[in-house]
Amino acid sequence: MMSVKAIPQFLIAAPSSNSGKTTITLGLIKALSNRGMKVQAYKCGPDYIDPILHAKASGSPSINLDTFMCSEGHIQKLYAEYAQNAEVSVVEGVMGMFDGADKMKGSSAEIAQLLELPLILVINAKAMAYSAAPLIYGFKNFRPDIKLLGVIFNQVKTESHYGFLKDACLEVGVEALGYMPPEKDIEIPGRHLGLSLSNEINFDKICNIIACSLEKTVNIDRLLELTTQSLAPFKNQKPVNSLKKRYTIAVAQDEAFCFTYYENLKVLKSIGNLVFFSPLADKTIPDCDFLYLAGGYPELFLESLSSNSSMLQSIRRFCENNGKTYAECGGMMYLGQSITSQNAAVFNMVGFLSLRTSMENPKLCLGYRSVTMNGRKMKGHEFHYSSSVELDNSGLMDCSVENARSITVDTRIYKKGKTVASYIHFYWGENQEFLKQMISGE
Repeated sequence: MMSVKAIPQFLIAAPSSNSGKTTITLGLIKALSNRGMKVQAYKCGPDYIDPILHAKASGSPSINLDTFMCSEGHIQKLYAEYAQNAEVSVVEGVMGMFDGADKMKGSSAEIAQLLELPLILVINAKAMAYSAAPLIYGFKNFRPDIKLLGVIFNQVKTESHYGFLKDACLEVGVEALGYMPPEKDIEIPGRHLGLSLSNEINFDKICNIIACSLEKTVNIDRLLELTTQSLAPFKNQKPVNSLKKRYTIAVAQDEAFCFTYYENLKVLKSIGNLVFFSPLADKTIPDCDFLYLAGGYPELFLESLSSNSSMLQSIRRFCENNGKTYAECGGMMYLGQSITSQNAAVFNMVGFLSLRTSMENPKLCLGYRSVTMNGRKMKGHEFHYSSSVELDNSGLMDCSVENARSITVDTRIYKKGKTVASYIHFYWGENQEFLKQMISGE
């Protein structure tokens, strides 16, 4: 059993999306890192993009905490495992503080309650002054068992404006920790799946601008003092590999295929040797026993992917020769016959699966998924704007797919040869049997 220590640890929540959670989180992570502190970041929910940005700001992997895809015990273990090696722990919430897949289920509030973390509320006060008082009062008292300790206000231009907001906090007994003024040159462009991850964006510069601003107008020392508490004890356990041999696992990783959970990759590392490759830049896949085509943004790189004919042929040949392959969302689109862009241009892809996907008339499909196949239950989520058309009915797996409310949905899972593909992003950081069965073929 590792020794118990106390560190500053807090969860950043907000009344609603677009309040400034990610901006404030990135700025605090960078400000604390600039002070020489080792920061451990986490993200509530299944989001891929915010953890990538956290890692850019801190220099260390950010870990997803999701109460639908994981058991409570797994989340507590993950949090403690990574926090034990940190000097400060910063958790970014999801959507509004109490917004979950089913009431509070999967919400920032549920994670804070589970991990006994103090909450810091970020409020966009651009068009608000003393009216912040009843808002804060409601969030503090709706669930008194959740510790709302402080507020950071966003979009506050002047000290006089902040004075009204401090009075509001004083009125309801929650500490005002400061504010973020409007800043030029800090906006991260958006894409249809969230914030942009383009290499053309100078994230380090943006994070430093936010960090410098917060150092001037947020009492970071008081934030650290207010949120310091003991970590729960954690017993370190190494992953157990029940497979008979170590496998070579090829993982697609570049700007087009970048949606991977750190814990999923860690499980893969425990059972094999990972070899990363780029479908955009490389000519062929590496020699491997198992191919993992992760999700991402293939629709933004259609011309480059389609013109890399040697890579397309290499992957198709691997799949046709019964190479074990798992493809999720963008990876599934890539394995299909073609992808149609938003302006109706058609680009040929690998051509292994009997389906075509299209970005024309984009429509959001979003939600948690629970899948029962071969007697095993797997959990994950679906998040895409593309649509798919099957060219025939071959290759559909016999399985049931339900959403977070246990309602059956029509999400398809495809199996052809030894390739499994779907729009679903599975989490196997805790439940590894489905993955191990695919890799071993047992």
